[in-house]
Amino acid sequence: MDYLKDVKEVVKAIVNSDAQVTGVELEGPEVAIYTKKPAVFHENEDYVKNVAYQLKKKVNIRADKSLLIDPKEAKEKIMKIVPQDAEISDIQFSDAFHEVWIESMKPGLVIGKGGMTSKEIILKTGWTPKILRSPTNPSEILRGIRSHLIKYSSERKKILEETAKKIYSEKAQPSWVRLTALGGFRQVGRSCMLLETRKTKVLLDCGINVAAQTNEDAFPYLDVIRFPINELDAVVLSHAHMDHSGFIPYLFKVGYRGPVYCTEPTRDLSALLNFDYIDIMAKDNRDAPYSERDVKEMLKYCITREYREVTDIAPDMRLTFHNASHILGSSSVHLNIGEGAHNLVYSADIKYGFTRLFNNVDSNYPRLETLIVESTYGSKDDIQTSREETEAAFLKIIQETINQGGNILIPSFAVGRAQEIQLVIENFYRRGLISPDTKVYIDGMTKESSAIHTAYPEYLRNSVQKRILQNDSPFTSDLFTLAGPEMRDEIVEKGSAIILASSGMLTGGASVQYFYKMAEDPKNCLVYVGYQGEGSLGRKIQAGLKTLPMTDSSGRTRKININLRQETLDGFSGHSDRNQLNAYVRNLKPRPKRILTDHGEASKTIELAKYLSAKYGISSQSIRNIDSVRLK
Repeated sequence: MDYLKDVKEVVKAIVNSDAQVTGVELEGPEVAIYTKKPAVFHENEDYVKNVAYQLKKKVNIRADKSLLIDPKEAKEKIMKIVPQDAEISDIQFSDAFHEVWIESMKPGLVIGKGGMTSKEIILKTGWTPKILRSPTNPSEILRGIRSHLIKYSSERKKILEETAKKIYSEKAQPSWVRLTALGGFRQVGRSCMLLETRKTKVLLDCGINVAAQTNEDAFPYLDVIRFPINELDAVVLSHAHMDHSGFIPYLFKVGYRGPVYCTEPTRDLSALLNFDYIDIMAKDNRDAPYSERDVKEMLKYCITREYREVTDIAPDMRLTFHNASHILGSSSVHLNIGEGAHNLVYSADIKYGFTRLFNNVDSNYPRLETLIVESTYGSKDDIQTSREETEAAFLKIIQETINQGGNILIPSFAVGRAQEIQLVIENFYRRGLISPDTKVYIDGMTKESSAIHTAYPEYLRNSVQKRILQNDSPFTSDLFTLAGPEMRDEIVEKGSAIILASSGMLTGGASVQYFYKMAEDPKNCLVYVGYQGEGSLGRKIQAGLKTLPMTDSSGRTRKININLRQETLDGFSGHSDRNQLNAYVRNLKPRPKRILTDHGEASKTIELAKYLSAKYGISSQSIRNIDSVRLK
């Protein structure tokens, strides 16, 4: 590769021969430098800074293979070097990358002051530490993902090398840029779009409409793509929710073998949700469109990036993720196409307002011509109740229901809404606003999801991050009791319980089971805290459905009457309402020249596009699925 030759020349020009560099490699968008004298790089930190600045790439320094000591001996040395207080939970070795993965409750102690502890590990073992945070509660999915990545590290290295060849092939100035809507336009669900230049083909998200009644309405219009799936150059994933991530494993089932760019939490949470989707489909005697094997294959190809880290993903395209404040690791996507010839921002799902879980959304970009903005609550009537009023109403519902011996069922998305509601309830508890005798049960995927949240506190609001770092995670408070199928009858019969259960639209999972058990008792209350998709059971009940057929354990079907109290609390939404969407566009820097609205029911995307055109004089459209738009 000509580009690799150029990289080697830059390294040679900057790094003194005393460092004894034995190899320079391209690993996807990053550069790895192998050396027989890692101490020289520690003593001359400007080497890495200057190489990274010159190449505009992340640079990794690794010891030459001849310096690596036996893993067993290395592990013993590491346990002596790192203070016991670090609470190391696991050590694994990635031979392909010359890395040792050290999982710890207190990663700062593994790094050491000024990085001294991690440097000592390199100098005494040869292995470069990759330091990971242990979740405050054990997480099977996180353990499985990390072990899977270690197990297939040799294969992943080859994948990165092949990716680099494509990224750094001959550059070409794009003569045109085209966007094709493949899902999620004039609807909520199956978000997916194809971005093309003369040189490059990239998918932005690839989701499933979990509330759809037929496969035709559930999956993106991939049949519109007039080339083999394996010719895609990359997939960019904004966040883990199934309507954005749920169909990516299918791409691997049908032959795609290219990178999936996302944040690290998005990788882990999407795997969690994909596995759960397969499980739910099996329990419902339905065939999932892919298998666990396809999800595991996808994981090998994930290339994780941090917020605001500029990354080449194609010869004519650079990617930067920005905080979207929607769920853990969620991103708005900025794409710089053709050395600035066109700049696209895909907002994905954003919360331009207060949440207890995340810091404020990003709204500043270096350049911006086209904006694709969500419209979930894009109608002029979509004005959410203030957060203060919402929490006060929630507290009142809890107190009234508990006082009369009823149960409160909160169907919630296991990723995002569940953790937000946990923080609110825990805040009530700490302030003495709910009785310490009140039982709060967590059922479904929320346990695993919350554990993953504690492994990535740097993505959370500063106050929550601080608590997790101090081993005071709100998600593991004594207030919360983990529940399972064997406990559900007893919980409902005993009464006076708050039940936080997935899934959020009553489309499957624990929430549906609780609903059937609670529906006929007017003392109980069903509280909606998130969007209920068109066609979902949650939307039907919310709209006034009075009776429902239910099949019991013996296989007999009977009618149940829906008598329980229902309340909708829109102020907890992870999506922006109309005022917040307006504020987001108003405060974007720079202001876009074109806006496309997506991720909303047809009436809302159309109305928001018209409003933004009139308000800001920006050409705005609500395109349909299968429409193509030339951006340049």
